[in-house]
Amino acid sequence: MARLEEQVATVAEAGADIVCLQEVTPSTAPTWRAALRDRGLSEIRSSLDDWIPGEPPPGGRRLVVLTAARWPLAEISVAHPPWAERLLSVRVACETPFELHNLHSPISQKPNRVKLRTHRALSAALAQGRELPQLVAGDLNTPRRELPDGVTWSFARDARGRLRADRGERWEHAELALLRGLESHGIRDAFRDLHGYERQEDSWVYPRRRGGYRLDHLLASRDFEPLTCEYLHHARAVGLSDHAPLLAELRLAV
Repeated sequence: MARLEEQVATVAEAGADIVCLQEVTPSTAPTWRAALRDRGLSEIRSSLDDWIPGEPPPGGRRLVVLTAARWPLAEISVAHPPWAERLLSVRVACETPFELHNLHSPISQKPNRVKLRTHRALSAALAQGRELPQLVAGDLNTPRRELPDGVTWSFARDARGRLRADRGERWEHAELALLRGLESHGIRDAFRDLHGYERQEDSWVYPRRRGGYRLDHLLASRDFEPLTCEYLHHARAVGLSDHAPLLAELRLAV
């Protein structure tokens, strides 16, 4: 909470028409809602909307996602991940309507393979084909590494790229189901679409250590043309978040 006003200011400076936040809590949600409304993002939905104040969070989990926009939003049911509060799907009613999925994937260490089940659930729903253009934004907690030739490693692999015996190929296929598994359905990584795979960039880095991972993504259907897609590393460098925000400009075919 101590630096929440600085976080709000950083988001406001970006001047975005849509904001997707992850790791919002019952304590920070009211401040975010008020600040975003003050800046013209009056349509706000969160996976916390059905939560009753004072009621224990599901399974003790307090992190939810929030989406704010300058256009009307209608919550829709598309996929059913094991941790429902980590995914919010909305229909955006702008000139050309589209659907937006704000996702905060669990980390690999969480029990019952909830990360893999989350990625499978949303990727299966999108692979069926949706009538409207599609966007997926958020922290997917993958990949482990991307090579210049486009080969992508999940966290089923160790630091040398060897598949771990306790995970294997099925794990890798499930973990990468969103990031790489939807390309044949016209849904691709906007950052890589613009910059290719030779450019290496991390959105999360180890504290006081070298190295990190590009965990935060924007996936777009072929209806969108990415114009810019960049990580705002300054926000992470000054400690406003342990992740670098992703700012993108897209052109939607009318």
